[in-house]
Amino acid sequence: MKRFFIVLAIPFILLIIVGCEQEQSKNGKLYIVTTTGMIQDALKNIAQEKAEVIGLMGPGVDPHLYKPTPGDLSELRKADVVFYNGLHLEGKMGEVFEQLSRQKPVFAIADEIDKNSLQAPQDASQAYDPHIWFDVELWKQTVDYAGKSLAEADTTNAQYFMSNTKAYTNALDTLHRWVKQQIAQIPKKQRVLITAHDAFGYFGTAYQIEVKGLQGISTLSEFGLRDVSELVNFIVENNIKAVFVETSVSSKSLETVVSGCKEKGHDVKIGGTLYSDAMGEAGTAEGTYIGMVKSNVNTIVSSLK
Repeated sequence: MKRFFIVLAIPFILLIIVGCEQEQSKNGKLYIVTTTGMIQDALKNIAQEKAEVIGLMGPGVDPHLYKPTPGDLSELRKADVVFYNGLHLEGKMGEVFEQLSRQKPVFAIADEIDKNSLQAPQDASQAYDPHIWFDVELWKQTVDYAGKSLAEADTTNAQYFMSNTKAYTNALDTLHRWVKQQIAQIPKKQRVLITAHDAFGYFGTAYQIEVKGLQGISTLSEFGLRDVSELVNFIVENNIKAVFVETSVSSKSLETVVSGCKEKGHDVKIGGTLYSDAMGEAGTAEGTYIGMVKSNVNTIVSSLK
């Protein structure tokens, strides 16, 4: 009976916290709350010293499985503006954002993307693939949308935000070209990226590399022995050199695949660790979006070339 009460009480408490009056921003600056590190980094580049930007989901955090804490709801209550990914990436927070949007500006950055540019799973009943940041050109669209949205929320600094947005999107153009050049170094027959879950679909399409994940688009999806067996056979038949683990997903699943390949006489290695749903530690190159993308690409190229 106690467990039943707790399950009911938690959503009720969250709604009470979200429904509280908004506090004044500290230091007179705009207080921006974001979900993932990638969104936080984008808003930091756009707002710079005109706002304080925090992210709820730090390094190594899986947004698919994330559950908001009372501390998170307190931050959201204090926020002047909220940005999140959308496309059900932050599935367990959907109702919270819906409630918040009645009180303050709340933006899902994926809303700006043309649905024709989004990748839908084979099962039409499921949502679009939310991992839009792996196509730098697509991510640029969301950054531009975030800049315009912030300018509308704070018209006093609108020109400043739009100028910073332009500078940052120019940097993303340069990054997009660099990624293309680096991936082109991998022989076409070896351009196969195998990861723990299917997070790199946009990356594969944008940069012409085949991608396969043991799990589906969301880490909520489960995999079975058949999935492992099929992936092992694919790796052996195609003489794949390396597979890649992810910082926000357990490595055990791919370690099972590596063992299965060895049993079939094929020695495939763990090519390195990729940043998928979360960036690196704050203060490091990988703790920025551009640094994270460069780290991933360098890891992939060095292991598959």
